Amino acid sequence: MGSISREEFIKKSALLGLGLGFMPSLLASCEKDDDFNVNFSGETIIIGAGSAGLMAGYTIAKNGGNFTILEAASVFGGRIKKSQDFTNFPIDLGAEWIHEDPEVFSELIDNEDQSGSVDLISYNPKSIKTWNNDRLRNYSLTSPFYREYKFKNTTWYDFFEDFIVPSVAGNLNLNSVVNAIDYSNSRIVVTLANGTVYEADRVLITVPIKILQQNNIVFTPPIPTNHQKAIDAFNMPGGLKVFMEFSERFYPDMLVMGSIFSTLSYAEQLYYDAAFKKGSGKNILALFAVGPASEKFVNLSEQEIIDTALEELDEIFEGKATQYYQRHIIQNWSTEPFIQGSYSFQETDLESSINQLRQGLENKLFFAGEAITNEAPSTVHGAGFSGIEAAKKILQSG
Repeated sequence: MGSISREEFIKKSALLGLGLGFMPSLLASCEKDDDFNVNFSGETIIIGAGSAGLMAGYTIAKNGGNFTILEAASVFGGRIKKSQDFTNFPIDLGAEWIHEDPEVFSELIDNEDQSGSVDLISYNPKSIKTWNNDRLRNYSLTSPFYREYKFKNTTWYDFFEDFIVPSVAGNLNLNSVVNAIDYSNSRIVVTLANGTVYEADRVLITVPIKILQQNNIVFTPPIPTNHQKAIDAFNMPGGLKVFMEFSERFYPDMLVMGSIFSTLSYAEQLYYDAAFKKGSGKNILALFAVGPASEKFVNLSEQEIIDTALEELDEIFEGKATQYYQRHIIQNWSTEPFIQGSYSFQETDLESSINQLRQGLENKLFFAGEAITNEAPSTVHGAGFSGIEAAKKILQSG
């Protein structure tokens, strides 16, 4: 089955009886290609230690290659991030759902020497309500097409920390902000904001598409027009997540803001029980907002964000949010300096743009990430498979 964009799925999900915010395993997983020859013995620099960058490094390491990962932030993970201390279970502050069959984990690891397990729950909210036109309505999610998973006692961050990072930790440099790439000669020169210079034969760029769109990295020579047009074709809107603890539960498993049949495919706003099936006993309600639906939040201060969320919930639940509110934690992805948004949305046919970037540039620069893939775009595993694919291209290059 061919892959579909997140937006196409959301539109189709309304017809199937599914809510916004999910992506079950209707997407084709990346086909593994274990039969390839390693023809490259030079040095590779990977820029970015999110899913794509980590999986690229993991793939090169598994095949005996030389590489360095440069990550701008002080931690690895990119849009994979967790909080361990907010409540009695770890919280995914970024990517949270597993939009694929659980076998995707073994496909990412692809190493018979690895052992271990990932503790998952089947995510099937029982009570779902919508708030639309000042009315609270019950919604029944009974479609047999629904298929979704979440971590139980771990997170996406833990998966990478446990299974992937040990293979690349010795090659991972944090707090390394890349601001210039000179690929005018056979050896590529990568310069950091602090003046540190690295050289390599290949460079794989896995930073969020927004960072490339804002020209935060200066290329010499400039990126060709067709590549720049491909980069600029993507939409990566704002987004945030808020987790709130309450002394009493007054909310359903899921609350969809707006019509569940909305055609505004990237105007997502959901409140959901973050403790669902966690065995926690805590009342943790999460807010997820992305795209236009996030605009009323992302430019506010932290206090204004929580005030806005509580005011909205008070209107729906007759003041109970403020009455039972205890504390919160906020992850505003729009204000993260090395992210600056949520994830890519393919509102139009971007296959040509994706393919343009997947081809790389002069067999020197390569690109990967959740936006630059035809397989499960806008997902963690899609980004990971993109990194694997790019790493294999590098390893096969002459």
